[in-house]
Amino acid sequence: MSRQFWTYFILSLALVAAGVGVAFYANQRAHLAPTGEILKVRSLADGDDGAIVFADVRITNWASIPFVVNSVQMSMETLQDEVATATPLSKSDVEKISKAYKLIGPKYNDVLGGQDKIPPGKTIDFMAAGRFNFPPRFLEPRKTLRLKIQEVDGAVAELVEKGAEKGAEKSAAK
Repeated sequence: MSRQFWTYFILSLALVAAGVGVAFYANQRAHLAPTGEILKVRSLADGDDGAIVFADVRITNWASIPFVVNSVQMSMETLQDEVATATPLSKSDVEKISKAYKLIGPKYNDVLGGQDKIPPGKTIDFMAAGRFNFPPRFLEPRKTLRLKIQEVDGAVAELVEKGAEKGAEKSAAK
């Protein structure tokens, strides 16, 4: 094979790589991958066998299309590596709870639920609420709290509480 063949081969390979790079960069904002964080977690004992949890959340939709929420799932990992899933609370339930039980604190933001939209390029504060069916003593020394927000077309955003493990280490040290 001649030197000319290799020169054309390498040039054509570079052009294909450049084309793929441009296509990837141009479609980057069309990919639904919102990011966010859990700002604050508030809890309230619900008798001896349950706990209500409010999580204040900030989420950013970096895509150029709206993120339409299908479902929100809250889960918690205990110090014993057990994972508990919360039963989601409706918007009306959260209104009633925040008015009736002042200890959990006020409702600062709207509750994130099905068919809610996060506009393209925007950062919005929401609240997620759920009830765990286990004694509240497991809430404080938790490893982490997670929110899994699923979009109607299948995209998923998973938000993880920061600093819960530090609180768990403090509780374990006591």
